[in-house]
Order: sequence, then structure tokens, then C-alpha cells
Amino acid sequence: MDLSRAPARENDAVRDVIVVCPQDRDRALIRTAGLEDQYRVRYAGPDLDSVTDFDPGAFLDEWTTVPADAVVGTKDRAALLASLLAGRLGLPGPKPDAVINCQHKVRSRLRHREVAPEATPLFAAVYGADDPPPACPPPWFAKPIVGRLSQGARRVDDPAEFRELTDPSGYSVAYGRIAELAGVPNVGVNGFLIEELARGAEVTLEGYVYDGQVAVIGITDSIMYAGTNSFERFEYPSTLGVERQEELWNVARRVVPALGFDGGFFNMEFVVPAEGPATIIEVNGRIASQFAPMMQAVHGRSTYGALFALASGTDPAWRPGRPDGVAVSYVLRAFTDAFVESVPEPEAGVEILVRPGLRLSEQGTNDVESYRVAIVYGAGETRAEALERCRSRLRRLRFQLASVLVA
Repeated sequence: MDLSRAPARENDAVRDVIVVCPQDRDRALIRTAGLEDQYRVRYAGPDLDSVTDFDPGAFLDEWTTVPADAVVGTKDRAALLASLLAGRLGLPGPKPDAVINCQHKVRSRLRHREVAPEATPLFAAVYGADDPPPACPPPWFAKPIVGRLSQGARRVDDPAEFRELTDPSGYSVAYGRIAELAGVPNVGVNGFLIEELARGAEVTLEGYVYDGQVAVIGITDSIMYAGTNSFERFEYPSTLGVERQEELWNVARRVVPALGFDGGFFNMEFVVPAEGPATIIEVNGRIASQFAPMMQAVHGRSTYGALFALASGTDPAWRPGRPDGVAVSYVLRAFTDAFVESVPEPEAGVEILVRPGLRLSEQGTNDVESYRVAIVYGAGETRAEALERCRSRLRRLRFQLASVLVA
């Protein structure tokens, strides 16, 4: 790890941190954690989910001239841009190729298979109609080779169906432009990863790597809306037993170094069956920003604070001890398209994900089954108490959604 530009520790000058292409959540959680009082925070560039004409090369040229002590990004494209910018400035952080190894699902799967074959499903990369499916019978699960928020991901039951898969989001094109700047041209982003369907409970392990050592922060449970593949809520800490959690920790400590990843936050999604080994869903080379309020609620410490320390070249030393209570992040979704007429006023602990004047389908935060509308956070001494607090807040939110005709 190159620490040549890393700033000094406590009691020295205030450190300059560039937050690449922040979203509203980033600004809110950085402010809530008091980090704007501890660092000189510079918000650089637009929210990439809200623009279509972003020039990554021009962005890097502009911000390479700005003095900084640390660079962070919390979404996939922002994390890759942050890695590129940190490299140009000689600052700590994961290497761009390692970030791509996480984000490019085929490159990632090949490395998973090398070091954790028991946790890696059978898979195939499908770039065109003539490419064969995995060497196992359907059902399969398909997802874009690079993607976000489960967009374009779906179950495939018919062997002919996967040949008709398309990803209309345009995300892969935008991602490819950044990958070229990382020196990885023609990375092969326009396709799908097709793999055997894993069944069981879904969980996410979050951690970071400092000086080659993998540190685990915690494991969060993912719960779907009944009968769908759409996330309803996330609950921390996980209900998994100690042995199962140790199994996932062991997989992470093999897989993440094999991806070449160091000096950054990561999160790993798993499917955990009732019996047999867990299966890796994917590895994300970035912080799990939606989980930060849950960590703050039960540990009294923000993962954004740990991210800033790590990006500054400091060991975050995350040793918070046993969680104090349970926290929930609840996602309000609509399962039919609608026109958004009005939304509630902003309030603490609530993220409004849509804006008036557009259909839900036009707002870019959707999977193949549903449309995200809002996220609410709640915590309590018990799981039931935290969940009820979220649902109570949701009942008070007033969205005006009008039905739309389907052409």
C-alpha cells in the first residue's frame, strides 16, 4: 500500500477528503456522522445515477489538480473513479484493476472459483446468442456482467429465454468508459453472467482491507418481499449462528485478497442454505452505504468515518464489540408503474427515492419486478421493535401515485 501521500494522524492539520460523485445519502450520512467537522470534505461531480452526459476523463483531469489527502466513492462507478483519482494523486486506496475484479462479474467469478470453489456456483458468460449456458440444467439466475441495484437481474427457467436477455439501462456503456481509463479496454461488459440458481437465506458481509489484512465489520440479513426477488428490508445483526458466520468470514478472507483488493471497503453477498456450503452472490468493492445508519444505531460508530480513516491511510480499527440492539433498513416498493404526483417532505431517517412529475419507471432505481419509492431506518432493543418502528414510519408517509395506462 502506497502511503507516501497519507496525512499525519490525530492532532495534525485537517485532512482534505474528496467524495467522488456523491448521492444525497452520502451527504446526509457524512453530515450526521460529524465528518464535516473532522475533515475538509469536497464533494466532486454529480450523482451518476442522475446524469447521462458525464465525461469521466474530464472529471479526472479537473480533480487531479485539487490537493487532497484521501479520495472515496460509495457506488460502483464512483468507487472506480475514486480509485483512478487516488492513483493519480498518489493516495492510498484499492487499485483500479482490483476494483474492476470485484465489479466485473465474470472476472470476479473466475477468481472465486480458484480460492473458494465450494462457494462458487457453476456459471457461464453469455455475450451473444451462440454462447452456451452453464453446464447444469435450469433454473438459472442471470445478471448483467456489470450492473447496479439488481437492475436486469432475473431468474431464467427456459433454456431459450436467456438468449433474449437485454439490459436496457445503458449502465454497461457508461461503466465501460471508466474501465478504459483504468487501462482495461474492451473489458467485455455487454453481456450476462448466467449461473445455477442458489436457494437459501441471503446475507451481506461487510468489511475492509488494511495493509493486506481483511477485517470483518458484520453480517446483515436480506429479506425479500414474499414471492419476489425484490429486497423488502435489511436487518442487522444477522440471525445466523456463530459457525455459519465463521464460514462466511473464512470465504471472505480467501476471496478478497485473490481479487487483489487492498486499502478499501468491500461487501460480499451470500446465499446460505439450510444445509451445505454458502454460495457467493457477488463481491462489491465499496462501502455498503445503505447499512451505515444501521451500524451507527447499534455500534455508535459510522462506517463512513471508518471509510474516511482508511482512505487517509489509517487503520480504522473497527472493534465495536457486541451490537446494542437491532437495526432495520426498510425499502418501500411499488409493483406496478405509477405517475408520481407528490412526495412527503424530507425528514431524518427517511430517504425519498422518487420525485414528482415522472413515472416510477423513469426514475432509474428499479429492478425487473418493482420500483423503489423510499427507504426508512429504525432501531430497537429487539428485531420486532425495530421492524415495527420502520413500518409505523412508512404508514405515515404520504405519496400521491396515480395509475398509468400500459401501452
